[in-house]
Amino acid sequence: MDEEIGWLRSENRRLEAELARVREKNTLHVRLPESGQQTSGADVDLLLTAAEKTRMPQIVTDPNLPDNPIVFANRAFQELSGYTSQELVGRNCRFLQGPGTDPVDIAKVRDAIAARRDVVVEILNYRRDGSTFRNELYVSPVFTPEGDLRYFFASQLDVTRFRTEEGRLAESEARYRTLFNALDAGFCVIELRFDAAGRAVDYRFIEANPAFSRHTGLDDVVGKWVSEVIPDLEHAWLDTYGEVAMTGKAVRLESGVVALGRHFEVQALRIGEPVQHRVALLFNDVTDRQKAEIVLRDTARERTNERDLVWRASRDLLVVCGFDGIYRSVNPAWTEMLGWAEFDLVRTSFSDYVHPEDKEAATAAFERLRSGQALDSLDVRMSTANGGYRWVSWNAIPQDDHFYAAGRDVNERRALEEQLRQSQKLEAVGQLTGGVAHDFNNLLTVIRSSTDLLKRPDLPEERRQRYIGAISDTVTRAAKLTGQLLAFARRQSLTPEVFDVGRSVASVADMVGTLTGARIRVVTDVAPNKDRRGEEIPYLIDADPSQFDTALVNMAINARDAMDGEGRLNIEVRRTSSIPAVRAHPRIPGDFVAVSVRDTGTGIAATDLDRIFEPFYTTKGVGQGTGLGLSQVFGFAKQSGGEVLVESALGKGTTFTLYLPREVGRSAAAEDDGEPEPLADGHGTRVLVVEDNEEVGAFATQALRELGYETAWAMNAEEALAILASSHRFDVVFSDVVMPGMNGIDMAREVRHRHTRLPVVLASGYSHVLAEQGSHGFPLLKKPYSVEDLSRILRRTVNKATSDAIVDG
Repeated sequence: MDEEIGWLRSENRRLEAELARVREKNTLHVRLPESGQQTSGADVDLLLTAAEKTRMPQIVTDPNLPDNPIVFANRAFQELSGYTSQELVGRNCRFLQGPGTDPVDIAKVRDAIAARRDVVVEILNYRRDGSTFRNELYVSPVFTPEGDLRYFFASQLDVTRFRTEEGRLAESEARYRTLFNALDAGFCVIELRFDAAGRAVDYRFIEANPAFSRHTGLDDVVGKWVSEVIPDLEHAWLDTYGEVAMTGKAVRLESGVVALGRHFEVQALRIGEPVQHRVALLFNDVTDRQKAEIVLRDTARERTNERDLVWRASRDLLVVCGFDGIYRSVNPAWTEMLGWAEFDLVRTSFSDYVHPEDKEAATAAFERLRSGQALDSLDVRMSTANGGYRWVSWNAIPQDDHFYAAGRDVNERRALEEQLRQSQKLEAVGQLTGGVAHDFNNLLTVIRSSTDLLKRPDLPEERRQRYIGAISDTVTRAAKLTGQLLAFARRQSLTPEVFDVGRSVASVADMVGTLTGARIRVVTDVAPNKDRRGEEIPYLIDADPSQFDTALVNMAINARDAMDGEGRLNIEVRRTSSIPAVRAHPRIPGDFVAVSVRDTGTGIAATDLDRIFEPFYTTKGVGQGTGLGLSQVFGFAKQSGGEVLVESALGKGTTFTLYLPREVGRSAAAEDDGEPEPLADGHGTRVLVVEDNEEVGAFATQALRELGYETAWAMNAEEALAILASSHRFDVVFSDVVMPGMNGIDMAREVRHRHTRLPVVLASGYSHVLAEQGSHGFPLLKKPYSVEDLSRILRRTVNKATSDAIVDG
């Protein structure tokens, strides 16, 4: 071993010699006085001048000043330490030392300074940027002609690189020794002897690791010639190793040593200088493995016929496919099931036969197989030779650079599943329409009765106002009902903004307490949310705050009813890094805010948990609920990019948890003061009304005229654009969103393009465009709207447009 790593030690000696040359090169070539000798002022000036010019880092301290401060630092020291002269002068050298500096080295320097004598010590210092450098420090005192101590000159030699190299050499040697002894494979170094003709005739073992004897059965071979250890060694081994030593070309082979009766897998490579004729050998005894392979080959031949029979007889699709998607082999079942012959498929791509809508799932499956994961039950549609498709369920196992897959025909099963889904959809639609009809009939009954009563002559004003109020309240309840339906369908036009969930929960909690009653204790718990600096930050989300409040109230009401008016209701807010797997959806990692509503009620039966979010499904008694509250929560969560989960146990209570994406990098929207603007006269404001419904259009124009607005009415977007092109007399456009032809949003964007300063207000009660894309920054009035709502939004929009025009000049 010592001979083999001698080059490491020679490298160490080379580094020491280089260090000596560096020291000589950077030494200050001015004779410093011996301890006790005197130096004139001219000598001191000469020393300072030379110190400034030398490449060796130098500093000078004045022991006659308090705390022996630095009074001079040459440019080389400034570059080494990273400090400027202004930062060094006036400070004691100890500030260059840190926790890693050895106290013993510091004591040596202090003792020498106290004794006014020379000292040489290796010490660790810290640069301005916090990094360290190891240097050899030479400290010498300088005296005045009167014999008084004047200065200390300190020369610095950076030896960091040399000490690092020494450490690396030592570490490399230790690693080599550890690896050498720990290898399971046999390892040895040999030195070959050649005859006059240049042919290897023998080799001597330089060293061998402990595994060498385990693999060969040979002990104590170091220092011996192979002819002594294996007298009958085949000369082919000597020729092979001789070629490696002479050419430097590494060899890997597998062969047997007849004299030992064993087979070895050997790797040979030259090490050291070519003239040393040394070769390192790494080998394993593979005798037992070769015997096992012979047995396996014999067994494989016996089973080949059996596998071939299964391959040809299987009614499932069998395929060997590369990770590139190219078919390598297919069984005859492909012809029977899909009509493709083997020559049609081999060397073509798997994706060529997958339905376009299923290609994404197939691509994801290939990624799983490439990562070494097995595939279980991937259902995709495979094309048939006659142009159709059949559903096939695939299982696959990866192997090296390909995979084996088996596909079963599930076309009939998928057809039955589709029929079942359609039946369930029809049942849900029937349940939905029946529930809507029931609730709206109740609302219409109130409206019809009130209008009939209003027709009576001589009706007292007090009763007239009561009936008018009943109609208004009923319309509000009807609007709320349609809003819940749209929330479930994820078609409501949300008005998202960034707001603090914790603050919203706190403000809604008081209202929840009123709804639940005095016997239900409402407790809110907003967990601390801190950033990396430990500062408290709000739970911000980007969603419709009113819909969030509605969802929270719906969950609270559901909890109240489950507790029969008595119990404990906990509302908790926390931060979470994922949404758990639910309803066949996998876990979703991310940054979310979780709002949980936990009650101590009766709980929900397991058979009902899968249906509680369905519209009009309720476990309550007749007349105690519409069954739309939880469906609104579900729709709001989905439309806001989140999820809602429920956990329940009979007799122990229920927990609903609403997950919403946390908003990062934005601030909460400014809060409204809550005071509605007063109903104001239109004072001649010119409005272009765009509405395809005649009743609504007539109502809107009539109502606006009564309020003092000047109006024109267009039945569609194309007509409105034509009117605007021929006249510039309008102050604002008020348009429905859902219209035949061009919709309201597209029209508003066109108006913004053609008439830059003309504002547009949109109105809608339902629009998939609004639900999916938002209002694109245009003010939105939700249907059904009142005359007051219409007047206020038009007034705000016109005033804002006027202000913007004044600012823009």
